[in-house]
Amino acid sequence: MPNGKIKKRILWSLLFLSIPLAVYLLLWLTPAGGIFENSRFEAYIDERFRQEAGSSAINLHYTLADPSLAGIGEHEVSFGTVRLPDLQEQERLLEEERDALSRFDRDALNTQNRIMLDILKEHLENQELLASCCALQEMLGPSLGTQAQLPVLLAEYTFRTAQDITDYLKLLSDLPRYFQEILAFEQEKSNLGVFMNDTCVDGIVRQCTSFINDSSPHYLQTVFEEKLADFEGLSGTERNACVDAHSKLMETCVLPAYQQLSDGLLALRGSGTNQNGLAGYEHGTDYYLYLLRSQVGTGASPEEIEQRLYQQLNADTKEVSQIASADPSLLLSVSAPELNFSSPETMLEDLSAAIAGDFPGLDQVEWEIKYVDEALEEFLSPAFYLTPPVDTNAPNSIYINNSAQMDSLELYTTLAHEGFPGHLYQTVSFSLTGAPYLRHLYTPGGYIEGWATYVESYAYDYAVRSNPAQANAARLMWLNRSINLCLYSLMDIGIHYHGWNQAQTQHFLSAFGISDAALAGEIFQYIVETPANYLKYYVGYLNFEDLKKELQEKEQEEFSLKDFHEKLLDIGPAPFSIVRDYLLM
Repeated sequence: MPNGKIKKRILWSLLFLSIPLAVYLLLWLTPAGGIFENSRFEAYIDERFRQEAGSSAINLHYTLADPSLAGIGEHEVSFGTVRLPDLQEQERLLEEERDALSRFDRDALNTQNRIMLDILKEHLENQELLASCCALQEMLGPSLGTQAQLPVLLAEYTFRTAQDITDYLKLLSDLPRYFQEILAFEQEKSNLGVFMNDTCVDGIVRQCTSFINDSSPHYLQTVFEEKLADFEGLSGTERNACVDAHSKLMETCVLPAYQQLSDGLLALRGSGTNQNGLAGYEHGTDYYLYLLRSQVGTGASPEEIEQRLYQQLNADTKEVSQIASADPSLLLSVSAPELNFSSPETMLEDLSAAIAGDFPGLDQVEWEIKYVDEALEEFLSPAFYLTPPVDTNAPNSIYINNSAQMDSLELYTTLAHEGFPGHLYQTVSFSLTGAPYLRHLYTPGGYIEGWATYVESYAYDYAVRSNPAQANAARLMWLNRSINLCLYSLMDIGIHYHGWNQAQTQHFLSAFGISDAALAGEIFQYIVETPANYLKYYVGYLNFEDLKKELQEKEQEEFSLKDFHEKLLDIGPAPFSIVRDYLLM
């Protein structure tokens, strides 16, 4: 047998040598020759993934369960580095990246690699936009800030190996340094006159205080001990040592880090003089345009987005009027249809079956419903999904915030947003496409949240499919949600791009029958703290609707909704201009 292998290898060598030079050159000029360019590009993005994913141990842990699959061996265990970049150094790095990307022949790449190259080129353009306004970036916030989301990420940190436990404990010890760097960044923002307003400071301090004063033992300690009890491979002595180490790290690192962050922000309180949105800062509108491109994934101008928003607002209000004219009794009751489900779990099971006609099938996926700890309820979303590593697609955890007090229809459609056919379904589907690992680090929120909002609209029909008499009531509930998201998106542009203050925002809301000044103030402050966040959801949703309409017009009677969804899932997260190019090609 060994001799046979040798002879075969020699035969192939002779055949290769017998190929005329002209044919060999032709191979280089055709897709067959692209194998060399694809290999060269894949080596580049593999190395780039190792550098970028390895810069933060927690990001790496949530991206790959087994980093060795990407050639990552021993790596520094830290939360990464936070600092304002040196502009000259930043320009040098951007020039190097520009030069590196320009060396690849796009036409010789396969589809997956071509999409990756297109994404990297657009990312480069976005980073060039950021250069003049990088100090306006913000890591903290009462609801979406690092300090609010980190406890959940730590609680969900999966222990697959003993090394994972060691790495987790190292991360806890690194937290004081990490928060010190964030605080130093905030101090620099204060020096530059771009620090957050006092209301935002107070919200973050309140969240930190709630975390610090959680019941004893702290819920992170409780969760750690539960995960340790389920982990096989530790002796009783080793397990006790880990429990003691965690308890000490909570007392000497984690809680003091949150206290230090809180105290540091209070010391800066009052230095944030801009009470309004990004438009109130120098280069603020430049930063907003950067967010539209990088986070929302759209190249449309704010004016173009506004035009599309008003178009949808008119369409939705017109449909509300039509439904109300056909059945005026619906306007007499503002309550949503009640659904007959015993638990969130049965709702998810129903959704996974309901989507079969409109969305591609997905093999059995394990998931678990969890609940936000009481200490974090005030500061986290009504529900959220934690993405699993791409190489395991597990665990799939959906958190529900009990403080949201959702009715049954709202909970059902929220679980569609987070689960099937929303985040969980889209995340797992994309991981099965075999896309480069680097793709999972470049996922515009407009695609991610836009997809989840787009499919959420279907869930209002799924919820009452067995009771057609409730179809119009459920449709009104979706239209109400759509109109609200549209109004929030218009306010986002008004506040951050046009420079609306609170009074102007309240005036805008009053035109739509919202006269509660306190409510208007809360909405205004939330949008100030989270620029472009609502646009990720709603402008992302509208992009998917527009893509569907465009493909319907192109394919006419050949259009298939399920095929449309499959194409979107296969293309995966990307700026919408790129999604459109590959969808319509």
